[in-house]
Amino acid sequence: MEEGQELAGRVALVTGAARNIGRAIALELARAGAAVVVHARTSRAEAEQTVAAIRTAGGRAAMQLADVTDRAAVEAMVAAGAKEFGRLDLLVNNAAVRAETAFADMNYEEWRRVIASILDGAFHCSQACLPHLSTGGSIVNLGGLTAHRGAEGRAHVVTAKLGIVGLTRALAHELAAKDITVNCVVPGMIDTTRGLPGAPERPAPRSGLPPVGRRGTPEEVAAAVRFLCGPGARYITGQTLHVNGGGFM
Repeated sequence: MEEGQELAGRVALVTGAARNIGRAIALELARAGAAVVVHARTSRAEAEQTVAAIRTAGGRAAMQLADVTDRAAVEAMVAAGAKEFGRLDLLVNNAAVRAETAFADMNYEEWRRVIASILDGAFHCSQACLPHLSTGGSIVNLGGLTAHRGAEGRAHVVTAKLGIVGLTRALAHELAAKDITVNCVVPGMIDTTRGLPGAPERPAPRSGLPPVGRRGTPEEVAAAVRFLCGPGARYITGQTLHVNGGGFM
């Protein structure tokens, strides 16, 4: 194995990998030697850019479009990815819908849309991938800082993201005997763009910068995911790793 290629021969599925943290994770796992199934719901052009970046760097990647709230679509995506590369070892549940609405004004449809994209999506993807995950496989779920600190206008997001922590711990117990680790990475204030190109800029931060004095980068979150997917993290499972510059201690 070449130095820095600790995931050589492995295959990863990264949901929500068209941009931002998801793209950074896909690129980082590819740098570690993994072949990557790049998922997006509708952002075909951006997902293709992620795939192109991996291939240009000498890696292997394929794109799959699917709605993670649609079980049939998820199963088709997983089957296609496993067929493309012959196996599936790593799952990163990153896909999410984030919205801000005061709880008193939130309708049930918006509540369900956010909960479904985050929690139902992780459920469908994890269950669909399970028959394919080899011994020594890993699932990494992406949490959210507001799930641990609370936030106005994000009752649905906070609820879903804290549910991801619970799902992580439950699956860690169930899958340990199969030598499959399950962990959660929680990004803090990260420099990302929200929405599609041309969309309004993200709202101002709710509070000041974390103790380190800056926002984090998607690449710093991706590095944590890479570690948890690698051979050096085989004794780590059921854990929640905060990547936030000290923003939650």
